[in-house]
Amino acid sequence: MNANPLSVSLDGLRVDNRFVQHLPGDTEQRNFVRQVRNACYSRVTPTPVASPTLVAYSREVAELIGLQPAVCETESFARVFSGNLVPPTFDPFAMCYGGHQFGSWAGQLGDGRAINMAEVLGPNGDRWVLQLKGAGLTPYSRTADGLAVMRSSVREFLCSEAMHHLGVPTTRALCLIGTGEGVRRDMFYDGHPRNEPGAICCRVAPSFLRFGNYQIFASRGELDVLRQLVNYTLTTDFPHLGPPTNDSIIAWFHEVCQRTAEMVVQWTRVGFVHGVMNTDNMSILGLTIDYGPYGWMEEYDPSWTPNTTDAHGRRYAYGQQPAIAGWNLLQLANAIFSLVEDKDGLQAGLDAYTQTFSGQWHSMIAAKLGLASYDAGSDDRLTEELFALMYKSRADMTIFFRNLSKVSKAAMPNQHFDANWTHWITLLQNPFYGEETQDAELDSTVKQLWCDWFASYQNRLQRDSTSDSNRATNMNQVNPKYVLRNYVAQLAIDRAEQGDYSEVRRLLEVLRHPYDEQPEAESLAAKRPEWARHRAGCSMLSCSS
Repeated sequence: MNANPLSVSLDGLRVDNRFVQHLPGDTEQRNFVRQVRNACYSRVTPTPVASPTLVAYSREVAELIGLQPAVCETESFARVFSGNLVPPTFDPFAMCYGGHQFGSWAGQLGDGRAINMAEVLGPNGDRWVLQLKGAGLTPYSRTADGLAVMRSSVREFLCSEAMHHLGVPTTRALCLIGTGEGVRRDMFYDGHPRNEPGAICCRVAPSFLRFGNYQIFASRGELDVLRQLVNYTLTTDFPHLGPPTNDSIIAWFHEVCQRTAEMVVQWTRVGFVHGVMNTDNMSILGLTIDYGPYGWMEEYDPSWTPNTTDAHGRRYAYGQQPAIAGWNLLQLANAIFSLVEDKDGLQAGLDAYTQTFSGQWHSMIAAKLGLASYDAGSDDRLTEELFALMYKSRADMTIFFRNLSKVSKAAMPNQHFDANWTHWITLLQNPFYGEETQDAELDSTVKQLWCDWFASYQNRLQRDSTSDSNRATNMNQVNPKYVLRNYVAQLAIDRAEQGDYSEVRRLLEVLRHPYDEQPEAESLAAKRPEWARHRAGCSMLSCSS
């Protein structure tokens, strides 16, 4: 890396630390684990690391915050975004918040391993918070050390950028830095800890405020601080709603509900499962935040969750996410009720969540199927039958929908279903898990049901005005070819833990264009191999990092 001076590396950053300037902070200056009262944040300093090394960076995010991409390859960049060097204009802090975890109130949580380094204004005047995840102890670290390991940091970095390029509302990631130090972790909490390479991910978002930021003050009766935080949120992040009043607070909640619905619809579209939809992991801006034990659903199963902690209850499974988001919004409504005492106004926001999700879900499904619009009279049954068959057949969600664009309007000749089945499974590039093995082969009844469904689908396409070619183009813009499959991420992690970052960088480039055909990366779009079905990191994951 080039050893450019610090002044050159940070020349493009316009620092504007509004959060710490306008909200009450912790009066205790020492950094030790404790309950923090009547404060939105605590000032902290990152823990220095032994040997900060750049693993990868996002050139788009660098440009968002006003840095030329070449700056990201300098020595000073690695020092700053590992926390080893804090520029004088930065004002690092950790936020105080609480939350419901798996449905139970957990009290104070806070930024236990995240440190907000600075707020900056991008070239267009947009506000961005630069946050280091894994930069050391804070007052909210509880029994942990505030550090992060390479495996979780690679996943956070890649997923942040993958989701953005998929068109899903999300926080972003500027860079990933290796620390040169070991971090001891028990990956599955089973009494087998080991030292793993440490890393730090710099996350970027207009705001990292979560539902839990408001809940903590309501739970403690610290209503003056709650009102200050709500007023700050309206003024800084929702200025279009006007000055803080009861009406603008209700309008704000209404918009949060709508944004959350839009986000979850997009999760559903691409088969994404967050894994830990606690209220402290729900962004006030409707952004996907906190990438832990997430995953993209491979074989379609609404009850699937990638989180080992949730394996029994499956509270945050794919099919549960819409309802859980609504439940979380109810908790936010409860937190701000004392400020407005307007039950009907808050209920209208919750109703808007349901209405927005329903309407956008139908539009999204129509787009995935290549239909100009959703016709409930016919498409409800078509969709229900499709998902039932996908579940019964263990269909890979990404591969199935991507190849569905190859189906034409022309009806199949009236052949025996075996011939029809061979045609369909070839056209769709065999998206079914287990179909290659005799013991798991689909039976004739299921094959016939598939042939019947494709006939119904073609009949529906014939009633749609879109041409085959235009429909295929449209479908390939909403049904991705490439997603960050867990086994693909794990292979990159395996190399990164050995100091080879080439696969992380290659994945970043491929995931920048998830809807494009990329022949050189075709293997990354394949079904999960059998060896990865039960391997740690390739199927279920824990919250350990």
